[in-house]
Amino acid sequence: MLQGMDPNLDGKKILLLEAGNKNVMDKVPDTYSTRVSSISPGSATLLSGVGVWEHITKMRCKPYKRMQVWDACSDVLITFDKEDLEDGMAYIVENDIVVAALTKQLDGLSDNVRVKYRSKVVKYEWPKPHLAADSIPWVKVTLASGESVETKLLIGADGSNSMVRRKLGIPTVKWDYDQSAVVAVLHLSELSDTQSSLVWSTSHRLAEELLDMDEESFVDAVNSAFWSNANQSELVEKAGSLFRGALSAIMPSAGSPRQLPPSVAGIGPKSRVMFPLGVGAIQHLLEYETERQRHNLPMMAGIDLMKRLYSTDAAPVVLLRTFGLQATNMIPALKEQIVAFASK
Repeated sequence: MLQGMDPNLDGKKILLLEAGNKNVMDKVPDTYSTRVSSISPGSATLLSGVGVWEHITKMRCKPYKRMQVWDACSDVLITFDKEDLEDGMAYIVENDIVVAALTKQLDGLSDNVRVKYRSKVVKYEWPKPHLAADSIPWVKVTLASGESVETKLLIGADGSNSMVRRKLGIPTVKWDYDQSAVVAVLHLSELSDTQSSLVWSTSHRLAEELLDMDEESFVDAVNSAFWSNANQSELVEKAGSLFRGALSAIMPSAGSPRQLPPSVAGIGPKSRVMFPLGVGAIQHLLEYETERQRHNLPMMAGIDLMKRLYSTDAAPVVLLRTFGLQATNMIPALKEQIVAFASK
């Protein structure tokens, strides 16, 4: 879509191959989808720049201005709060709505942009390196229907299991956390009359158990995950309390009280689903790759560190993360930097 609106590509024909069906949403459904995304302000700005965000806001999205994270093995927490700002920290948007908004905007683009739905690619043929670039197209793309298209610029935006990347032998840095995400739409109790989206990342075994539960047992499991202190240790509690008291003496105005979530009263019908957790010069492409790596690698390293740090209930590690989370929560400037980085 960005290419279709780029004045430098005026006169160029752009073809988007989409394996799925065309997603047209004439009316926003009354029921909420289980598949949602958290759209950062940076992503919202990008979508706004191509005219998509306006469609999303007219359909349905929910900004959130407060995020609270706590440790199941202690009562320590960290709170990120942007209540004083007009815009939210990020936005929860159903994936179906994002796709419908993109589809609507694509329909309104100029004739040089065409979308071919239900088009599965089965083969790529790369040009021979000894042939002149202006003598033949660079790439031949063959579809399952037997049709083929040729192009001098191929953009492989085909997901985490990219066929383009595999065929070109482009290496990636990745590892498996052996986790699944169970997603659901929750109906909250009398404390709130709203619905909430749940994404529960857990082991494959527990995810299968959650999917097999009846509604009442699943609700009990969700409430237990929110409220239970079964994994907490008296030693960690005492040490954390002393450390928190010392920090409060140094910075009495910092920190936030824990705001417990409301109880869950039910789930939406059939709402539980499990998903596994996977025309430029070469110089310009290399510069883009370098710029993205500078952003992505620190983010990947940070996420990996958090995953490993919070995958154990060993007392020394729990104490370490308890002290670290408490200290971070007491330094507003540091939390603002974290939010700013995540908002890009």
